[in-house]
Amino acid sequence: MSNIIRPALSLLALMTLITGVAYPLVVTGVAQVAFPDQANGSLVRDAGGKVRGSSLIAQEFTGDSWFHPRPSAGAFATVSSSASNLGPSNPALATRIFEDAGKQSVPGQGPVPLASLTTSGSGLDPHLPPEAIAYQLARVAAARKVPVSTLQRLLEEHIESPLVGPPVVNVLALNMALEQL
Repeated sequence: MSNIIRPALSLLALMTLITGVAYPLVVTGVAQVAFPDQANGSLVRDAGGKVRGSSLIAQEFTGDSWFHPRPSAGAFATVSSSASNLGPSNPALATRIFEDAGKQSVPGQGPVPLASLTTSGSGLDPHLPPEAIAYQLARVAAARKVPVSTLQRLLEEHIESPLVGPPVVNVLALNMALEQL
């Protein structure tokens, strides 16, 4: 019996060291050397060096003087990052979207963009389409007492064109630039 158990336990210990210790250390070391910004969370810092968030994770902004990200199914907490799992036939989803549309609706501007009403798959997508940000321009301009044209230029400066997919705007980066106005 020991002819079977001893090699099995030795293999278990060896594989645990390789896959549970050595491999993660090597991958972490390579990532720190090759991609230090990404390996450390893609942190965004203000002019004073204070961490304001991550360029990869949505931050909650409230109040009329800020551009708002898409809704979060997990209340912007990375611990519970995921979709809400509410299907299209679930009345709770329709109720939430209807309530959010009522809160965000601006008379004379047409319907609220869909991206401003729906969560992303992770619940923490930091980007919105430029149209969803443009819908918020009048509200933010009125709250900050700045011309809409100033905010329009700021929006245009923050449009990112990824290799694949439509143009997007990082809401955290836009709000940090807005803070500098």
